[in-house]
Amino acid sequence: MTIIAEIQGEKNSILSGERIALNFLQRMSGVASLTKEYVDIADKIAITDTRKTIPGWRNLDKYSVKCGGGYNHRRNLGDGVLIKDNHIVAAKTQGLSIKELINRSRRNAPHTIKIEIEVDNLNLLEQVINTNVDIIMLDNMNDSEIIESIKRINGKKLVEVSGNVDKKRLKNLNLISGIDIVSIGKITHSAIALDLSLKF
Repeated sequence: MTIIAEIQGEKNSILSGERIALNFLQRMSGVASLTKEYVDIADKIAITDTRKTIPGWRNLDKYSVKCGGGYNHRRNLGDGVLIKDNHIVAAKTQGLSIKELINRSRRNAPHTIKIEIEVDNLNLLEQVINTNVDIIMLDNMNDSEIIESIKRINGKKLVEVSGNVDKKRLKNLNLISGIDIVSIGKITHSAIALDLSLKF
Protein backbone atom coordinates (compact mmCIF):
# COMPACT_ATOMS: atom_id res chain seq x y z
CA MET A 1 0.00 0.00 0.00
CA THR A 2 1.26 3.48 -0.92
CA ILE A 3 0.13 6.53 1.05
CA ILE A 4 -0.25 9.58 -1.20
CA ALA A 5 -1.90 11.96 1.29
CA GLU A 6 -2.95 12.27 4.90
CA ILE A 7 -5.81 14.40 6.20
CA GLN A 8 -7.08 15.31 9.65
CA GLY A 9 -10.51 16.43 10.73
CA GLU A 10 -13.87 15.51 12.15
CA LYS A 11 -14.77 11.94 11.15
CA ASN A 12 -18.29 12.71 9.88
CA SER A 13 -17.03 15.55 7.70
CA ILE A 14 -14.31 13.37 6.22
CA LEU A 15 -16.76 10.57 5.46
CA SER A 16 -19.30 12.92 3.87
CA GLY A 17 -16.69 14.20 1.42
CA GLU A 18 -14.87 10.92 0.89
CA ARG A 19 -16.35 9.85 -2.44
CA ILE A 20 -16.20 13.30 -4.05
CA ALA A 21 -12.58 13.75 -3.01
CA LEU A 22 -11.62 10.27 -4.22
CA ASN A 23 -13.38 10.82 -7.56
CA PHE A 24 -11.32 13.94 -8.16
CA LEU A 25 -8.05 12.33 -7.03
CA GLN A 26 -8.62 9.15 -9.04
CA ARG A 27 -9.45 10.95 -12.28
CA MET A 28 -6.67 13.53 -11.98
CA SER A 29 -4.10 10.94 -10.95
CA GLY A 30 -5.07 8.80 -13.93
CA VAL A 31 -4.55 11.70 -16.35
CA ALA A 32 -1.23 12.69 -14.75
CA SER A 33 0.04 9.09 -14.73
CA LEU A 34 -0.88 8.47 -18.37
CA THR A 35 0.69 11.77 -19.41
CA LYS A 36 3.91 10.79 -17.61
CA GLU A 37 4.04 7.52 -19.57
CA TYR A 38 3.91 9.46 -22.85
CA VAL A 39 6.38 12.10 -21.64
CA ASP A 40 8.88 9.40 -20.68
CA ILE A 41 8.72 7.98 -24.22
CA ALA A 42 8.87 11.33 -26.00
CA ASP A 43 12.43 12.36 -25.10
CA LYS A 44 12.87 15.79 -26.78
CA ILE A 45 9.33 16.15 -28.14
CA ALA A 46 6.86 18.26 -26.15
CA ILE A 47 3.69 16.32 -25.29
CA THR A 48 0.54 18.44 -25.17
CA ASP A 49 -3.09 17.78 -24.41
CA THR A 50 -6.07 18.81 -26.55
CA ARG A 51 -9.53 20.21 -25.80
CA LYS A 52 -10.90 16.65 -25.60
CA THR A 53 -11.65 16.94 -21.90
CA ILE A 54 -14.57 16.03 -19.66
CA PRO A 55 -17.17 18.85 -19.73
CA GLY A 56 -16.64 21.04 -16.69
CA TRP A 57 -13.26 19.44 -15.93
CA ARG A 58 -11.04 21.18 -18.49
CA ASN A 59 -8.96 23.15 -15.98
CA LEU A 60 -8.55 20.06 -13.78
CA ASP A 61 -7.63 17.83 -16.74
CA LYS A 62 -5.10 20.34 -18.01
CA TYR A 63 -3.61 20.83 -14.54
CA SER A 64 -3.23 17.05 -14.30
CA VAL A 65 -1.42 16.98 -17.65
CA LYS A 66 1.07 19.53 -16.34
CA CYS A 67 1.55 17.45 -13.18
CA GLY A 68 2.45 14.55 -15.45
CA GLY A 69 5.12 16.59 -17.22
CA GLY A 70 3.08 17.52 -20.29
CA TYR A 71 2.10 20.90 -21.70
CA ASN A 72 -1.25 22.51 -22.34
CA HIS A 73 -2.54 23.21 -25.83
CA ARG A 74 -5.37 25.73 -26.16
CA ARG A 75 -7.88 25.88 -23.31
CA ASN A 76 -10.42 27.62 -25.52
CA LEU A 77 -10.81 29.26 -28.91
CA GLY A 78 -9.39 32.54 -27.58
CA ASP A 79 -6.04 31.02 -26.67
CA GLY A 80 -4.88 30.67 -30.25
CA VAL A 81 -6.06 30.40 -33.84
CA LEU A 82 -6.20 26.82 -35.11
CA ILE A 83 -7.35 26.59 -38.72
CA LYS A 84 -8.81 23.12 -39.19
CA ASP A 85 -10.12 21.21 -42.21
CA ASN A 86 -13.69 22.43 -41.72
CA HIS A 87 -12.51 26.04 -41.60
CA ILE A 88 -10.68 25.59 -44.91
CA VAL A 89 -13.76 24.06 -46.55
CA ALA A 90 -16.00 26.83 -45.18
CA ALA A 91 -13.59 29.49 -46.42
CA LYS A 92 -13.56 28.00 -49.92
CA THR A 93 -17.35 28.25 -50.09
CA GLN A 94 -16.86 31.99 -49.52
CA GLY A 95 -14.27 32.19 -52.29
CA LEU A 96 -11.29 32.54 -49.95
CA SER A 97 -7.97 30.88 -50.72
CA ILE A 98 -5.96 29.35 -47.90
CA LYS A 99 -3.54 32.27 -48.03
CA GLU A 100 -6.42 34.74 -47.78
CA LEU A 101 -7.90 32.79 -44.87
CA ILE A 102 -4.59 32.90 -43.02
CA ASN A 103 -4.08 36.61 -43.73
CA ARG A 104 -7.60 37.38 -42.50
CA SER A 105 -6.95 35.36 -39.36
CA ARG A 106 -3.71 37.28 -38.77
CA ARG A 107 -5.44 40.65 -39.23
CA ASN A 108 -8.24 39.80 -36.80
CA ALA A 109 -6.17 38.09 -34.10
CA PRO A 110 -4.30 39.98 -31.36
CA HIS A 111 -0.58 40.27 -32.04
CA THR A 112 0.08 38.01 -29.04
CA ILE A 113 -1.83 35.07 -30.56
CA LYS A 114 -0.15 32.33 -32.59
CA ILE A 115 -1.75 30.94 -35.72
CA GLU A 116 -1.65 27.22 -36.44
CA ILE A 117 -3.01 25.34 -39.42
CA GLU A 118 -3.88 21.66 -39.75
CA VAL A 119 -2.71 19.88 -42.90
CA ASP A 120 -3.33 16.26 -43.84
CA ASN A 121 -1.59 15.99 -47.20
CA LEU A 122 1.51 17.27 -48.99
CA ASN A 123 -0.47 19.33 -51.51
CA LEU A 124 -2.07 21.36 -48.73
CA LEU A 125 1.29 21.63 -46.99
CA GLU A 126 2.81 23.30 -50.05
CA GLN A 127 0.09 25.95 -49.92
CA VAL A 128 0.86 26.94 -46.32
CA ILE A 129 4.64 26.63 -45.94
CA ASN A 130 5.34 30.17 -47.14
CA THR A 131 2.39 31.84 -45.40
CA ASN A 132 2.66 33.63 -42.06
CA VAL A 133 1.36 30.82 -39.86
CA ASP A 134 3.43 30.02 -36.79
CA ILE A 135 2.75 26.29 -36.45
CA ILE A 136 1.91 23.55 -38.94
CA MET A 137 0.02 20.59 -37.54
CA LEU A 138 0.59 17.38 -39.50
CA ASP A 139 -2.69 15.58 -38.90
CA ASN A 140 -3.13 11.82 -39.38
CA MET A 141 -0.07 11.54 -41.62
CA ASN A 142 1.99 8.36 -41.81
CA ASP A 143 5.69 8.39 -40.92
CA SER A 144 6.94 8.80 -44.49
CA GLU A 145 4.59 11.75 -45.06
CA ILE A 146 5.75 13.34 -41.82
CA ILE A 147 9.41 12.95 -42.81
CA GLU A 148 8.75 14.48 -46.23
CA SER A 149 6.72 17.31 -44.67
CA ILE A 150 9.50 18.17 -42.23
CA LYS A 151 11.98 18.19 -45.09
CA ARG A 152 9.81 20.65 -47.02
CA ILE A 153 9.10 22.87 -43.99
CA ASN A 154 12.88 22.99 -43.43
CA GLY A 155 12.74 24.69 -40.05
CA LYS A 156 10.52 27.58 -41.20
CA LYS A 157 7.69 26.71 -38.80
CA LEU A 158 7.10 24.79 -35.59
CA VAL A 159 5.93 21.27 -36.41
CA GLU A 160 3.14 19.59 -34.47
CA VAL A 161 2.02 16.01 -35.09
CA SER A 162 -1.44 14.84 -34.13
CA GLY A 163 -3.94 12.09 -34.81
CA ASN A 164 -4.34 8.69 -33.13
CA VAL A 165 -0.96 8.75 -31.39
CA ASP A 166 -0.58 5.83 -29.00
CA LYS A 167 2.59 4.78 -27.15
CA LYS A 168 3.79 2.50 -29.93
CA ARG A 169 3.36 5.26 -32.53
CA LEU A 170 5.08 7.78 -30.26
CA LYS A 171 8.16 5.56 -30.10
CA ASN A 172 8.36 5.74 -33.89
CA LEU A 173 7.77 9.51 -33.94
CA ASN A 174 10.55 9.93 -31.40
CA LEU A 175 12.98 8.64 -34.04
CA ILE A 176 11.97 11.35 -36.55
CA SER A 177 14.05 14.51 -36.33
CA GLY A 178 12.21 17.83 -36.59
CA ILE A 179 9.00 17.19 -34.63
CA ASP A 180 8.54 19.88 -31.98
CA ILE A 181 5.17 18.94 -30.49
CA VAL A 182 2.90 15.91 -30.37
CA SER A 183 -0.67 16.59 -29.23
CA ILE A 184 -2.49 13.60 -27.77
CA GLY A 185 -6.21 13.50 -26.99
CA LYS A 186 -5.88 10.09 -25.31
CA ILE A 187 -4.16 11.49 -22.23
CA THR A 188 -7.43 13.14 -21.20
CA HIS A 189 -10.26 11.40 -23.05
CA SER A 190 -9.00 7.85 -22.40
CA ALA A 191 -7.20 8.07 -19.06
CA ILE A 192 -8.14 5.33 -16.59
CA ALA A 193 -8.79 6.53 -13.05
CA LEU A 194 -6.34 5.21 -10.48
CA ASP A 195 -7.74 2.92 -7.80
CA LEU A 196 -7.51 4.98 -4.61
CA SER A 197 -9.23 4.53 -1.25
CA LEU A 198 -9.53 6.30 2.07
CA LYS A 199 -8.47 4.46 5.22
CA PHE A 200 -8.79 5.62 8.82
